[in-house]
This record gives sequence, C-alpha cells and structure tokens, in this order.
Amino acid sequence: MRILHTMLRVGDLDKSISFYTEALGMQLLRRQDYPEGRFTLAFVGYGPESEGAVLELTHNWDTPTYDLGNGYGHIALAVPDAAAACAEIKRRGGKVVREAGPMKHGTTIIAFVEDPDGYKVELIQRQ
Repeated sequence: MRILHTMLRVGDLDKSISFYTEALGMQLLRRQDYPEGRFTLAFVGYGPESEGAVLELTHNWDTPTYDLGNGYGHIALAVPDAAAACAEIKRRGGKVVREAGPMKHGTTIIAFVEDPDGYKVELIQRQ
C-alpha cells in the first residue's frame, strides 16, 4: 500500500492551480470536468502519480468557499533551504505566514505558507 493523494476542496480552481504550480513549483498532472456532478478535479504534484503522492484539488462549481475547520493540519514539503524557499514563494506571489526558523521546542528549520483557500503548507528544511 501507499498514499496516492490528499484531496482539498477549493473555491477558485484556477487560483489554486496557479498557487501550487507557480508559487510551489508543482506540475498540473491532469484536470477533468464532471458536468453532471458540477465539479472539476485537478491533480498537482512534483512527479507522476505512479511515483509519488499528489494533491487532488476538488472544485465544486456551486461552492465558492469552505470552512477549514480545526481538525485539518497542513501539507508538508521538504526543501533544501526554507528561507530561500520563502523568498522564492513570495517572489512568485505566494503568502508566507511564518518565516523560516527553528520549530518551537526543537531545532528543525520550518516555515509556513498559505494557499488561496487558507490551507497551510509547511516547508521543512532537509539537507
């Protein structure tokens, strides 16, 4: 068994695809409209779905926003330099909500960015 994808419901699919592809450097792997169900699925990731987990962005055509709730945490990405990643994400129009620095009660260097719907993405510095 392996993890295939994580699904996020998004209010503006084009804005979300832009964030994940332009600000975070993922690729749009596939996109499919389901007119009878009034939704679109878009899959983004850093490589083919056959080789690693990806994100499924689900856009329900009649739902412009969602409540995030308090049970969901975040998506985590490994980066070689968290501060440089934050600078590049900002340059690409992304929103950094916690600059790179040591995690509370630890030494791991982390940062957080936020997608257009408010989902948090943690950047974890890994050599």
